Amino acid sequence: MNINAIYQDSDLEQLQRCTLCPRECGVNRLIGATGVCGTGAGFSVASVCIHRGEEPPVSGPNGICNIFFTGCNLKCVFCQNHEISQPDFRVSRQDYSLEELLDQIQEILSEGINAVGFVTPSHVVPQVKAIVKGLHQRGLQPVTVYNTNGYDKPETLRSLADIIDVYLPDMKYITREMSSRYSGAADYPVVALRALKEMYWQKGSVLQLDSEGRAEYGLMIRHLVLPGHVDESIKVLKTIADELSTGVHISLMSQFNPVFMADKYPEINRLLVKEEYDMVAREMERLGFRNGWTQDTVSNLCYRPDFTRDHPFEH
Repeated sequence: MNINAIYQDSDLEQLQRCTLCPRECGVNRLIGATGVCGTGAGFSVASVCIHRGEEPPVSGPNGICNIFFTGCNLKCVFCQNHEISQPDFRVSRQDYSLEELLDQIQEILSEGINAVGFVTPSHVVPQVKAIVKGLHQRGLQPVTVYNTNGYDKPETLRSLADIIDVYLPDMKYITREMSSRYSGAADYPVVALRALKEMYWQKGSVLQLDSEGRAEYGLMIRHLVLPGHVDESIKVLKTIADELSTGVHISLMSQFNPVFMADKYPEINRLLVKEEYDMVAREMERLGFRNGWTQDTVSNLCYRPDFTRDHPFEH
């Protein structure tokens, strides 16, 4: 793979001394070095598939073409994608050439899919840019969705302003103690809020939909309610209301599963109960949020992927 022909000069400089994400590891990914995320400068992808499990405006009637990158800049102990997100990669990854990846995406788009989602992309922004550029060169203009854990640098997000249509970030925590304990990033609340403000500045609070209800432009914020931590979830919602707007779209998720290393943390080593979720949902309404989605409390049965399969979400 001719790296110099794929990436812009500014992205090559970033990869040579990587400061793409808030970790700012400084490693030279062009020569194969890896930082916290565990990935180099290539296209390391675990799955390219049609995914119908997203929020209705993201999936649309036919689903979205999601690209699941390997690696992650967070260390969430309950990560549902832990098979591909952690440096030991329990599922063997595939290193694509750009053209191979574009071929797979184009095949899926030809099935009536109109959107491409980049899942866990904070550490692979140059790759995201190269993929979008390659699709445009093939005459394809899908809606692009940046599906992120929220641990992003505002300056990196600014470089995406013209190529990302929809931001789909998490806002996981608002206290240092929880973000340190469960994701290994004490600064997550401050960093994620700055990232959300940048996304909000770029897109505003109005989610633009097409005639079939599919998102074309805007921002949707996800929050996963953790068992035993109703107060934290309420603080997250209050922060979004105070710092951004109650007009933003919120996806309040109940799909927590005690997977990966959750058994080492007794307070979250169980499923969320309906009463906990309902308390947070009521507070969301009380705060004045008027756009978004809630989940059934049995949703934990629906969203657990298996990346040993060709399609990780079809069991």
